[in-house]
Amino acid sequence: MPEPTQLSLLQPGQRATIMHIGGAIALRRRFIEMGIVIGETILVERHAPMGDPMEYFIKGYHLALRKEEAAHIQVKLHGDING
Repeated sequence: MPEPTQLSLLQPGQRATIMHIGGAIALRRRFIEMGIVIGETILVERHAPMGDPMEYFIKGYHLALRKEEAAHIQVKLHGDING
């Protein structure tokens, strides 16, 4: 069973399930409003040219998050890059 990791550490093409959302109350509320909720699957689409922000696909739409924001989200990886 894979260990939880930070969303910010995933590479493009990796898919994961959200396990925990940390950070300040206002940040957690913002994540929930964007559809980032525990149990939801999220896919890393790509990095910006300088590596930040990163683009994710969740609940049928594309979302960009800075790495410092994504570091508050703990995920469980779904196998390899294609999985």
